Amino acid sequence: MRKYLASAATAAALLGLAASSQAEGNLAAGPPTDLVVTITTTPNGPVVSPASFDMVTGKYYRLNFTFAGPDTDPDWRLEVNDLLANSHVRVMTIGGIELHIQGMPFRALEFDGAGTVQFSFVVIRPGNYPFIVGDNPGAMGLPVGTPGQADPSRRAIGMFQVK
Repeated sequence: MRKYLASAATAAALLGLAASSQAEGNLAAGPPTDLVVTITTTPNGPVVSPASFDMVTGKYYRLNFTFAGPDTDPDWRLEVNDLLANSHVRVMTIGGIELHIQGMPFRALEFDGAGTVQFSFVVIRPGNYPFIVGDNPGAMGLPVGTPGQADPSRRAIGMFQVK
């Protein structure tokens, strides 16, 4: 009986640690906090502004990525893999059209010209999650699915810091 109680106490302690490292409460209480990132093109490649965000688990956010270039600028690919893997994604908006994806994953967004992509989400795990803007592989003649940061000299890296 003592062995069972000790095992139950250990399991309860481990469950308490796991629960304390993830978001709690209403994960979609609105309105979302807007975060805006602008991607511009320079002779040395893309620049993102701002490049760093402080966020909190369990809070509802809407991330707005805007490619500000003229349509003649290079195609850019935005990769946010780690943030998406640790978030619950709710709604994506492209060109004013809403996609209610409710947790469905995606890997990257590609900009073929000027415009804005938004997605609403709740981060469920703390951590530091980079985002990368680099050349669109299709525009470089590479196969579909090739990571966008193929050329390190032509990429911008930002960071989501989640507590």
